Amino acid sequence: MSKTRIVLVDDHPIVRDGIKALLVGHEEYFLAGEAADGRELLEKLPYLNPDLVILDISLPKMSGIEITKILSEQYPEIKVLILSMHTGEDFIFNAIKAGARGYLPKNTTRKELIDAINSLIAGEIYFNDSISNTILKSYIRKAQNQEEPGEEETNVLSPREAEILKMVAEGFTNQEISDKLFISIRTVESHKNHIMHKLKLRTTVDLVKFAIRKGIIEI
Repeated sequence: MSKTRIVLVDDHPIVRDGIKALLVGHEEYFLAGEAADGRELLEKLPYLNPDLVILDISLPKMSGIEITKILSEQYPEIKVLILSMHTGEDFIFNAIKAGARGYLPKNTTRKELIDAINSLIAGEIYFNDSISNTILKSYIRKAQNQEEPGEEETNVLSPREAEILKMVAEGFTNQEISDKLFISIRTVESHKNHIMHKLKLRTTVDLVKFAIRKGIIEI
């Protein structure tokens, strides 16, 4: 039986050492290599040939979300497990959208890490209890919001546009939205223009008023 080839990506050597320590004793795993950032990972990929990459989100040069997207598009056979200190809804959903098959907080247990690796290699997805709760709460909230008046109007928006509409109404600047969603400011501006065109609004103030009127945000 061939061993599962694992690559660790984190810019902190002490974190990589900690993950390696958690994997000690599992002879079915083979630590094929490690990298401090996305560029180093992509350079090494052809000869590391991993089955699974354990990846942080906050990395220099290229975020873990961007790396996940590249891997899912160019190397779909490689499973991505996110191991991050960021446990907010935006980070989790952006990672899932990018192609991550599992997500764990950095304070995870050895058992959860092993369970996650085994699940991903078996072709399943894995989220521990805290991440699952975050996903479930988001799902429930969105399901409840869909019953609010105005659903028909907001349905013309794509999920990304709806997400940006909410953030704009909550007072986030273009730069802040760009940073949180890992997209360029130009892309944020393009989404805002599309939103205002679809909703027949003229200004950002109109957009905020619309979000308040439809209950997208509370004041």
